[in-house]
Amino acid sequence: MTIDRRALLGTLAATAAAPMPTPTPALPGKPAPVASPATESIPIWPGPAPGSPVALPQPKLQKAGAPGHNDYHLRGVAAPTMFVYRPEKPNGVGLIVMPGGGYVYLSMENEGSNVARFYTKRGYTVFVLSYRLPGEGWTNRADAPLQDALRAIRIVRAQAATYKIDPARVGVLGFSAGGHVAASLATDYATPLYEPVDAADKQPAKPAFVGLLYAVTTMHPFETHSVSRANLLGPNPDAALVARRSPLLHIGKDTPPCFVAAALDDGTVPPQCSIDWLTACRAAGVPVEAHLFERGGHGFGMHLPDTTPGSLWPELFLRWISRHGG
Repeated sequence: MTIDRRALLGTLAATAAAPMPTPTPALPGKPAPVASPATESIPIWPGPAPGSPVALPQPKLQKAGAPGHNDYHLRGVAAPTMFVYRPEKPNGVGLIVMPGGGYVYLSMENEGSNVARFYTKRGYTVFVLSYRLPGEGWTNRADAPLQDALRAIRIVRAQAATYKIDPARVGVLGFSAGGHVAASLATDYATPLYEPVDAADKQPAKPAFVGLLYAVTTMHPFETHSVSRANLLGPNPDAALVARRSPLLHIGKDTPPCFVAAALDDGTVPPQCSIDWLTACRAAGVPVEAHLFERGGHGFGMHLPDTTPGSLWPELFLRWISRHGG
């Protein structure tokens, strides 16, 4: 299956025009917005997102990737949304997936719908989050993606009964820049980044568990992905902002259990980002497991051949979360 481009863009445009605080069914008579299939979409904000520009970005979805490794890249996230994938037999666990893309775009298939398809087959209720891209005019660019993640996990918990999940068993899985969003949520879940907008904001935002795939874990120059840093922080960020948006510096004893995976031949996000996360979690006494694959490069998502060790990460994560809230 592949993403239905027209349906996805229609959902995002409708959400931007008339966002609602409760789940809305997929458009009748239309293919699901993303593969495997997404049954509903949940707007993150009941009104304009914090820091909205005067002219909102326009959603744009482009086919991308090499032959056999197709993907769809989403830009212009005016109305952040969660796409819901329900399993036939829910196991009570919710998983919020945060695609990567260097804060330039979102990898909606490779790091979104394909991931959802794997986990819904195994009983997990999956929510693929299209978070705001900070360089698209938001006045609060350095906080915008994390604001969306904070709000997303609170919404999932507030609506847990609807999705037959345990609100205490909601975790996150982030890829690349989406891994930075997940890592930030893991360390800054108690930071009040926006004014409460409804009853959902009374819910806790700490994930039960966190998966980080080739994640950006710091904003310090020469230690991270320069494109993600530039898009999140803008030109010439001061030292305080760099430190605030470097989740690696904020790992503590209350950080939730973490699963880390990366390829040592990653030429985009330094694998040292993952190694440093492992080291910091161990120093803080945080339960952590790491898998560093010899080969795989960056952005492999669900694309690695079955003959490679890295292709096993989805199953490894599955077994790990069964011991940590899943």
